[in-house]
Amino acid sequence: MSLLAKSRKEGQIQHITPQSAGWRYIGFDVWMLKKGQTVTLESGDRELCLVLVAGLASVKTQHADFPNLGKRMSPFERTPPWSVYVPPQDKVEVTADSDLELAVCSAPGKGSFPARLIRPEDVGVEHRGKGRNQRRVHNILPDSAEADCLLVVEVYTDEGATSSWPSHKHDTAQPGKETQLEETYYHRFDPPQGFAFQRVYTDDRSLDACMAPYNHDVVMVPRGYHPVAAMPVTIATI
Repeated sequence: MSLLAKSRKEGQIQHITPQSAGWRYIGFDVWMLKKGQTVTLESGDRELCLVLVAGLASVKTQHADFPNLGKRMSPFERTPPWSVYVPPQDKVEVTADSDLELAVCSAPGKGSFPARLIRPEDVGVEHRGKGRNQRRVHNILPDSAEADCLLVVEVYTDEGATSSWPSHKHDTAQPGKETQLEETYYHRFDPPQGFAFQRVYTDDRSLDACMAPYNHDVVMVPRGYHPVAAMPVTIATI
């Protein structure tokens, strides 16, 4: 099975489920909506994190109303996005107040926390690495946040630089050293015709895949190391 999910051109341009990815937990969707369009989602037994990648929206759950969200019109403004956390057994309606790029991250949830707004000022911003391995990180839903399973970050890798390097992995539970995760990398490029190189591999090379994701493509990381190298473009990855 390919670890590279190519994007569609309109509507729901990405739809990744545990079943389609061949793993246990993580789901990831991207919707491209025109101004005035609405999408309705039911969380079921999963918690959701809705990220306004670009554009404006109003979001309504069964118990909370978050109108007039958003400010950035492109992820390359490098300001943290507006996001909404949605618990399991909820229903959420998203209306595009402008053309909207919406990412929907999901994982199994226990219903421990209510729906809430995650404002840009709530998002921790940090710079990791040095030299050609430096990147800017927006911690939208870090491990310290009120969520059962989800972790959501946005990473900027400048042209010619690398990310997830030195090469590391998240496939073994070792408290204090390593956390067991499944990951999706949703890639955006500036300029949009750009691309990156990403390798996903294990120590024994039972998994060893090299990919060239383009704009709006997703790389799935079920296990193993997963370094990314930017060509002469800037990458924004969720």
